[in-house]
Amino acid sequence: MKLKPLNDRVLVKRLEMEEKTAGGIIIPDSAKEKPMKGEVVAAGPGKLDDAGKRVELTVKTGDTVLFAKYAGTEVKIDGNEHLVMREDDILAVVE
Repeated sequence: MKLKPLNDRVLVKRLEMEEKTAGGIIIPDSAKEKPMKGEVVAAGPGKLDDAGKRVELTVKTGDTVLFAKYAGTEVKIDGNEHLVMREDDILAVVE
């Protein structure tokens, strides 16, 4: 299924966290937190400003981003979990 976000929304796929700590301790699934890092899979065209002009998004498809812990709405696409969120919920782009 293809999904194209509207306006200033982006579709983000969470990136998996490492299962070991720096000290070598393996973290069980029940103790893991959901990662706050993901890859932008699709981006909308941008939102309209007060004059009716389209303002392009800062992020683009393929960017790795950090986002707020409870940002976005979870959706399942082809068996994979994704998040649909506003560009405002993205905190930073990882370079």
